[in-house]
Amino acid sequence: MNVDFQKGGGLVPAIVQDAMTGRVLMLGYMNEEALQKTQTSGLVTFFSRSRDELWTKGETSGHYLHLVSIAADCDADALLVKVRPDGPTCHTGADTCWGERNEPDTLTFLTELQDFIEQRQREMPEGSYTTSLFRDGVNRMAQKVGEEALEACIEAVGGTNERLIYEASDMLYHLIVLLTHKGLRIEDVVTELKERHKPGWKKH
Repeated sequence: MNVDFQKGGGLVPAIVQDAMTGRVLMLGYMNEEALQKTQTSGLVTFFSRSRDELWTKGETSGHYLHLVSIAADCDADALLVKVRPDGPTCHTGADTCWGERNEPDTLTFLTELQDFIEQRQREMPEGSYTTSLFRDGVNRMAQKVGEEALEACIEAVGGTNERLIYEASDMLYHLIVLLTHKGLRIEDVVTELKERHKPGWKKH
């Protein structure tokens, strides 16, 4: 990655964004040394213009910014730094330096849930229901999706909205487990739905 540090007198602005929520958390500045330390340590490090020294975000508060990715803009004179934050980012205690709450979109939780299910698949902890599904195999997973879908239909016809939501949640959870087993993501399903929403889409 080529970065033009000379244009800004040795510094470039670094826009910090939560990789999960997409929320912009703060703006800092990096020199070449700060960028290298960020990439090496995996913890976002800036150059403090007031103190004239490097500082790793969180070294005092414990609210570190864990590096996910970093990219230069089209002019190579600004950086977009995607992170996983440990707690609030602003020194005031706010989630962001603009006083905004850094909460994931409701639907973003599906991605978080599948990440958790994938972790279960890797670690296979004893006593976990998800682990038992992976051990039972694809036939059991598919069966559970069908069972939960049927129960959701029953609640839709003769039950309550509360029970419908409960059974639909069971169905969606088991579907994500099945997708994970097949090496697929819930985002793949969303992509298919987006394709179907386009004008002129025709059923296969």
